[in-house]
Parts: sequence; structure tokens; C-alpha cells
Amino acid sequence: MTLVVKATPLRRVLRWFERILAIMGLLFVIYFLAFDLSFVVSGSMSPTLQGENLKSADGVLSEKITYSVRNPRRWELVMYRSEEDGAQIMKRVAGLPGETISIRDKWVCVNGSPIEHPSSLKFLRYYPYGNMDKKASLACGKGYYLLGDFTTDSQDSRFEGPLAPERILARPWLIVWPLSRFGFVNP
Repeated sequence: MTLVVKATPLRRVLRWFERILAIMGLLFVIYFLAFDLSFVVSGSMSPTLQGENLKSADGVLSEKITYSVRNPRRWELVMYRSEEDGAQIMKRVAGLPGETISIRDKWVCVNGSPIEHPSSLKFLRYYPYGNMDKKASLACGKGYYLLGDFTTDSQDSRFEGPLAPERILARPWLIVWPLSRFGFVNP
């Protein structure tokens, strides 16, 4: 003979509360292992990412898993931290390890030849400031040459040189705030 105990309403509520806490805990762990949420407070990636202050900042969800299984691709956005103050920075990959980069007639050239932008990035024009001044070229070595989309006001590889691969932390993936700008950020 089996004795069946009927659950009281309080017991049912506690079970549901327990399940909700378990699900929230799992989501919390997944978020901290695989994602990062940051707010863009710089115009250097405009119009792709916008925000001159915290009130107007794009909220960007970055994912941390992709670059553990593959390398960044040309024209993707990458997220890394500034060595000076630890601020999160997002820039676009223009040059890959082993390439020589130059800027001519507002186009990025790889090993002396201009490269096409994806159709979603046709608006990009780059200016030869910093280490690209006077039609110079620069070898990326083992690093990535990064450029901001708003090239006239972007502290990027033209001033800091190629970024070492181990400094890349995540791939900006989705604009989640404001809802009017919700969408993917990579081409």
C-alpha cells in the first residue's frame, strides 16, 4: 500500500519558487560565461553603434564564445579593453594577421590592393591619419588592424597599431537598447 500525500498550496508555491530560482541561476551562469552587455558612449563607431553619453548609448550584447573556436573575420566588430583605463572598446577588423595595410583614396588596401566592403558597409570611408599618413603601409604582424566607422574621430589602430589577438574578448553581436535600434551589428 502506497501512501500519497497531497501537496498543500504553500508547498506548490515553494516548488514553483524553487524552480524559478534554479532557472534564474542557470541563466545567470550562462550570461556571465558567454555574454557581456555594454553601453556605447562614443561616436567613434557611428552610425553602426551610437551614443555620445549614457542616456543616448546603444546597449550592445557581445558574445564570448565565437573567438574561442575561430578567428575574427574582416569587417566584423570586436570588443577589447583599453590598456589605460580598462574601458570596453568596439572597433571593426580591417586587417588580419600577416597582411600589410594601407589607406588610399579613402579605401582600405590589403597588400597594395583595395578591398571591397560588404554591401551593408558601403558607407565606410577611411582617412589616412596616424600611421597611415602620407600613403604609408603597415604590417599587421600577428595582430589585427582595427578601424572605427566614424574614421575622422576614432582612436584606433592608426594611432595604436595592430591589436594582439589575445586582447580580443568578445564579438559585439546585437543592439538590445534602445528598442528602436534593435538588431545585429555585424555584416
